[in-house]
This record gives sequence, structure tokens and C-alpha cells, in this order.
Amino acid sequence: MTQQGAALQGYNNELVKCIEDLCMQKEELNKQIQQAEEEKNKLQHQIQVLSEKLECVCENLAQKVASRNELDKILAETEAAYMKILDSSRTLLNVLKKEVGSLKSTPELKSH
Repeated sequence: MTQQGAALQGYNNELVKCIEDLCMQKEELNKQIQQAEEEKNKLQHQIQVLSEKLECVCENLAQKVASRNELDKILAETEAAYMKILDSSRTLLNVLKKEVGSLKSTPELKSH
């Protein structure tokens, strides 16, 4: 019976050792889980901060694009108006030259 008792004691010792090993593995895994959760929380916070910054940059960009589009419209309208002024000036100059030319050919101006 002592041989069976010794065998039982050996099994018990191995069982206790296995349980202790499992407990140590669990503790190590708990530490790793805690570190991973901390890292996850840190990354989620960074994502939130970056998302807020991205939203601000997108809003700013949209405002600048709208301003640029408005400037493009104003420039196009101004250039078109300027071209009309140039065309009118050229027309006025041509009319004036014709008038001056026809005045020079009238007899009243030639006799003076």
C-alpha cells in the first residue's frame, strides 16, 4: 500500500505543479491582455484626435476651395468685362479715325 501511496503522492505533486504552471500562464496572459487593452485605448484616443484634426482640415480645405472657385468666377467675369472694354475702345478708336478722316476730306477744312 505504501507503493500506491507514493504513486498517489507523485501524481498529486505533478498535478499541483501543472496547476501552478497554468496559474503562472494565466497571470502572464492577464498582463499581456492588460497591455493590449492599454495600447488599444491609446490608439483609439489617437484615432479620435486625428479624426477631429482631419475634420477641421477638411472643413478648412472646403472653405478654401469655395473661395478659390469664387475668385475664379470673379476673375472670369472681370476678364470678360475687360475684353468688352478693349473691344469697345477699339471700335470707338476706329469710329473716331473715320470721323477725323472724313472731316479732313470736307471742303470747309481744306480751305482754311
